[in-house]
Amino acid sequence: MPVYSFEALTALGETRKGVMEADSAKAARSLLRGQALVPMKVEAVGAGTDPASNQGAAAQGSRIMRRRVFSPTGLGVWTRQLAGLVSSGLPLERALTSLADESEGEAEHHLVATLRAEVNGGSTFAKALAQHPREFSPIFIAVIGAGEQSGNLGLVLERLADDLEEQQALKAKLIGAALYPAIVTVVAILIVLFLVTYVVPQVAHVFAGSKRALPLLTVLMIATSDFLRSYAWVLLGAIACIAVGARIAWSSALFREKFDATWLRLPILGKLSRSYNTARFASTLAMLSAAGVPILKALQSAAETLSNRAMRTDALDALVLVREGAPLASALAQKKRFPGLLAMFARLGEQTGQLPVMLARAARQLSTEVARRAMQLATVLEPLLIVAMGVVVMLIVLAVLLPIIQLNQLVK
Repeated sequence: MPVYSFEALTALGETRKGVMEADSAKAARSLLRGQALVPMKVEAVGAGTDPASNQGAAAQGSRIMRRRVFSPTGLGVWTRQLAGLVSSGLPLERALTSLADESEGEAEHHLVATLRAEVNGGSTFAKALAQHPREFSPIFIAVIGAGEQSGNLGLVLERLADDLEEQQALKAKLIGAALYPAIVTVVAILIVLFLVTYVVPQVAHVFAGSKRALPLLTVLMIATSDFLRSYAWVLLGAIACIAVGARIAWSSALFREKFDATWLRLPILGKLSRSYNTARFASTLAMLSAAGVPILKALQSAAETLSNRAMRTDALDALVLVREGAPLASALAQKKRFPGLLAMFARLGEQTGQLPVMLARAARQLSTEVARRAMQLATVLEPLLIVAMGVVVMLIVLAVLLPIIQLNQLVK
């Protein structure tokens, strides 16, 4: 049955908003009047709407989808809740009804009500999700579709929730490791700019009338200060031009692939990026293959999760080799950008017939390695940044104090 959003007035003149199911917009208005409400606006939000309200439905959909309803964390929580309801034996339609009733926001309520209406109208859950590409990724939809076809939707939803939660946990660890060094760097730059552009010119003004030669460090610091103050706008313009040029170059697939390939060759960051991308690739491939998605389609979808274009190219090349009949482990082993650990676990999985399990183990091991490397890097960077900031501030302070010490010695 179609779902309609409504806005109506009570007998006291208060505005009431919500959603309801009805055969048509006219029937929805009649139901509202039966509840002693004066309908002001009734618009369809689900599939199966009547032609007279199609325009309203489009407007409502545009309003709802102006921004994403689910955050990455919110999507994981919602998937976990749906998995629990479906695994307990509750029909999908009733599970969606419960989630719609428990929705915290109006946008989420409308979205879940729309999904419920499309499922009630005879659509598969995967097809209903595909109508909202901003909320649900192709991988999410593909896994749901495979779960529906195999009849194990509850189990597939549990695996999806696990994957989403592990992905967010890994991102949180990486952000946490990078947050403190980033804050220290920004604060250090601001302090140095303040000292160079404000404190140093004051010192230069004090000693401007002196005929004595200033120390070399002070002269260099004053020259740096004058340069920054005189050419600040030029520097900002140059930075803006570089940013725009980098943005344009970044949109080029060839440049992006070469840059990503160079990035992978960096001593520390390259290994971190390689392990992170491989962990996401292995986790997605394990989840898709466990859900029953054909290996070629699973490889295609897993390759799309790789943010590094060079590794994505390697994954697609491996897909071609598998299509031609090569084992997955052999195809991955030929691509040196992927850690050998992935090919080893894939080979064990193919030999034992437990490919999804082995790929999931590889993903967990790589994720653990990424978190460990990130924490080690942050542990090393924190004291280095503090020391570097201290050295720069010390040089500026010396540049200020040396003329004073020199003048004091002359007085004596």
